[in-house]
Amino acid sequence: MNWQDVLTAMLPEHLLLVGMLLILAREIATGRERGGFAIALVTVAAAACAAAWLGASGYAGTPFPGHYSVAAGSSLAKAVLLALTLPVLLISRDDFEDARYYVLVLASLYGACLITSSDSFATLFLGLEIMSLPVYVLVLIGFLRPESSEAALKYLVLGGTATATLLMGVSLLYGWGASLDLTLFGTALSSSDPLPAAGAALVISALFLKAAIVPLHAWAPDAYEGASVPVTAYMATVIKAAVLLAALRLFAAAPVSGPMAALLAALPLISMAWGNLAAIRQTSFRRMIAYSSIAHAGYLFYAFLGAGDGRYQAIVFYLVAYGVMNLLAFSVLPRGVDDTTQDRLDAFKGLYRRRPFAAVSIAIAMLSLAGLPPLPGFIAKFLIFRNVVAAGYTLYAVLGLVASYLGIYFYLRVIQYMFMSADEPSASHGRPRRYAMVAGVLCLVPAVLLAVFPGWFLNLL
Repeated sequence: MNWQDVLTAMLPEHLLLVGMLLILAREIATGRERGGFAIALVTVAAAACAAAWLGASGYAGTPFPGHYSVAAGSSLAKAVLLALTLPVLLISRDDFEDARYYVLVLASLYGACLITSSDSFATLFLGLEIMSLPVYVLVLIGFLRPESSEAALKYLVLGGTATATLLMGVSLLYGWGASLDLTLFGTALSSSDPLPAAGAALVISALFLKAAIVPLHAWAPDAYEGASVPVTAYMATVIKAAVLLAALRLFAAAPVSGPMAALLAALPLISMAWGNLAAIRQTSFRRMIAYSSIAHAGYLFYAFLGAGDGRYQAIVFYLVAYGVMNLLAFSVLPRGVDDTTQDRLDAFKGLYRRRPFAAVSIAIAMLSLAGLPPLPGFIAKFLIFRNVVAAGYTLYAVLGLVASYLGIYFYLRVIQYMFMSADEPSASHGRPRRYAMVAGVLCLVPAVLLAVFPGWFLNLL
């Protein structure tokens, strides 16, 4: 083992580990349980820069052959996950002063980074579990309402179900191919043998549960609503992105056909339709975003119907556009007294008169998530459906487009509340988060760049 290769290839992960140790050492040395924000922010920023540097320089290495490797694509995907976490940390400053929160976030990020470089099911499973376990605690740690404990329990139970399903699928694939290499999954997709086909289907089902695809979505609305705003933002962006990158690592460039194509078309299509229809009925902003995320997970898994060469670009671009816009909306949400009153959609009435910057930012986010041009969300959906049509699944693409139009109503309803409705007397006028402006700018700048120069970013991928 070449230790220099290990240190270089895993530089982002090592920086996250150093950050965790520094926060814990500070707590032990001072005896104070509060603090850790500055260390976590600097650590994640440094790790994001390190991952971007590895990707831009074209560095490739295999410190653990057969289990962990680094290439330009995986490093850039890692940089995306880390960069999306920076606004989450900024909006966490006013909600969390407990050092445990920041240690848990860094630990979860460590697992997410492992996922992007996994070459075996063992490393992929380790990354998914390291990423997921801290999030169960994060949902509960910001205990702001009685529903938080129930949401954390549901998330834990269904997360455990996803883990069991994944392990069962991996065991079937290992029994068939006597290997834990991820390339075995691509081979199983095209196999007519029922054993590897069942194993691949179970692995896909586990990913569906992690990403909240219908009918494996029941945990998402409760978890999103029960958690605090920063944790909801983290789950909706970084966790979902990591799950899709895990799927991307599994599928690689393997073609999808036959029953597997039907599975990857039917359930994501139902998710698009049901997520958008259910979001229309919601009176809670975070429950609305939860059902919106269910629909967006459907769009993302649709990308795997397309040719292997275009999957990486379409999925990573979509994850960046979706993540930036969600974080933009969450970063400018006014902070209520108990974090509950401001979660009601009625509280958005007249927001433009009270906080113009917040209203405009949320409006941009809603229009992009609805997929309206010229915002990044439109380009992201275009890339997805273009690949689906190019692969010959024209009917699925048309049905997906029809399902996507169902979501326009509830996004526009939020805008109508903010700009065209009278002030809601019961709405909280609590102060905004102190770092909301910084987090908002961090999201607005890449949003504008993606809308104006999408080709530049796609050329990097």
